[in-house]
Amino acid sequence: MSLLVVGLSHRSAPVSVLERAALAPEARGKLLQDALTAEPAAEAALLSTCNRIELYADVDKFHAGVAELSTQLAVHSGVGLDELTPYLYVHYEDRAVHHLFSVACGLDSMVVGEGQILGQIKDALALGQELHTAGRLLNDLFQQALRVGKRAHSETGIDRAGQSLVTFGLAELATAEGAAEVTDWAAGKRALVIGAGSMSSLAATTLARAGVREIAVANRTLERAERLAAGLAEQRTAPAAGAAAGPAARAVPMESVPGELARADVVVSCTGATGLVLTADDLRDALAARNGQAAQDGPGLRLLDLAMPRDIDPAAHRVRGVRLVDIETLAEASADAPMAADVDRVRAIVSEEVAAFGAAQRAAHITPTVVALRTMAADVVRSEMARLNGRLPGLDDKERAEITQTVRRVVDKLLHAPTVRVKQLAGEPGGAGYAEALRELFDLDPKAVAAVSRADSGDSERERA
Repeated sequence: MSLLVVGLSHRSAPVSVLERAALAPEARGKLLQDALTAEPAAEAALLSTCNRIELYADVDKFHAGVAELSTQLAVHSGVGLDELTPYLYVHYEDRAVHHLFSVACGLDSMVVGEGQILGQIKDALALGQELHTAGRLLNDLFQQALRVGKRAHSETGIDRAGQSLVTFGLAELATAEGAAEVTDWAAGKRALVIGAGSMSSLAATTLARAGVREIAVANRTLERAERLAAGLAEQRTAPAAGAAAGPAARAVPMESVPGELARADVVVSCTGATGLVLTADDLRDALAARNGQAAQDGPGLRLLDLAMPRDIDPAAHRVRGVRLVDIETLAEASADAPMAADVDRVRAIVSEEVAAFGAAQRAAHITPTVVALRTMAADVVRSEMARLNGRLPGLDDKERAEITQTVRRVVDKLLHAPTVRVKQLAGEPGGAGYAEALRELFDLDPKAVAAVSRADSGDSERERA
């Protein structure tokens, strides 16, 4: 079996295609299950974020695997295969490992170095484990990707190379108005956050720290908005030592959004809606309600749309008095963002970790063969000792034990060098062939080797549980 990833991201597809291909939460589980139902995938995991959709699988046939995974992505995204195919990329074996490790470190992010991707990789692994679509290979791969990402952030200054989409987006709004810092721009403003998921929570927290004086949180499920607002309120009543009190925070139902728009200075929206949450007319009405008919003469609205598909009508760019930063704007801005010197160090870490992961996986493949060989040898020792006992029944227990120990030492010494060496060779490219040679030379029963593999897999599952 071999690792394969098929996907599309902000690097391969325009935002308009990513927007249409975005998967609803309920569609992700169905995609994973269908990917396993159709051969040739034995395992599957899905990494789905606002700017990438990637399907990872353990396959036994490369071309058939690419065709099947591409088809499944098209079917579940609703974008025709002919239209989707030009934007898809494919990575195989070590290149697939390299790709995921790079993603985990933030090297492939729209904003280089952002750390939020680690949480999204963790969520992808959790979904695969929950649905039992991620087996031994993908569990090992995604867990190692998380470790590599954490290593990159702890050992380098990659955090200085980039920010989260939230802080990058707010920085774009601030810079557009001539502010050197987000804190200078946000101080004293009223904010409206639409949505209460992880990205919206990060946006609300970032705005609170930036110094806005008020935050309204709107969500279709009011209870979730209330939880987020309550967390912000706690920061207000119990600020950290030396920090100013946080903003006033309150939850509002989605029906109240038009009224809140008329009061807000800055709006951040990130929901899972499949249609627009705010239209251009909504924004015109909000400005008119706040400023009178001459809306363009009054204070404007500053909008940050982090949703995919987008929440805010792109036509908002043409509404006078409105400034909109969305995923498409961020993609253009991040293309010119300077790369930190630490990026080279992170790339070196990724290359090092890819080599280590490949060696570990190849070595793991030899282990069942080595265990089966030693089991066979132990069976031979037992059989020969039973035959000796029949021929020499007069041996006392001490003599029998000494002979048994001597035979075992001889067998162990004969097997030690070849088994140690084969494990070393297995860690090198093409090392799988040594396991096959060992099985042929010693005429090992394939069923015995498979039984060891199943036992190891079961142990791994119990450890994860």
